[in-house]
Amino acid sequence: MRNESDPSPQIDAESGFSLAITAQPEDIDELGHVNNAVWVRWIQDLATAHWNAAAPQDAIDRYIWVVTRHEIDYRGNVGVGAEVTGRTWIADPPKGARFWRNSSFSDAGGKIVVAAKTNWALIDQAKGRAVRVPSELAELFLKN
Repeated sequence: MRNESDPSPQIDAESGFSLAITAQPEDIDELGHVNNAVWVRWIQDLATAHWNAAAPQDAIDRYIWVVTRHEIDYRGNVGVGAEVTGRTWIADPPKGARFWRNSSFSDAGGKIVVAAKTNWALIDQAKGRAVRVPSELAELFLKN
């Protein structure tokens, strides 16, 4: 999924978290571009990478996130071998166990080809249920 020439994800306080992704042959549908289901997977991969990069290990061990809603706008296409830059950020504080995560994917020219807003809920793994997002955890993501 990551671009081999720049394998490390980036976190920037102003632009959020970003990750380079290169479309592989198995990502392409019969129309010759990245399949819609792949974009959903990339949205989740991007969010997971952000979580793993920014959250403390004890939070990663204790909690998991589940998607409750996706809103996706497809504005363009990319084909096999094309690289996109996925960017994600959280603009607003959580409400209880949930928050909205924004994501966008830009092509090599900087054009946003997919934009998404996804609602996530925090699950305490030991309890097996949604729990309020701790403020100290939310602050880590609202900064980037």
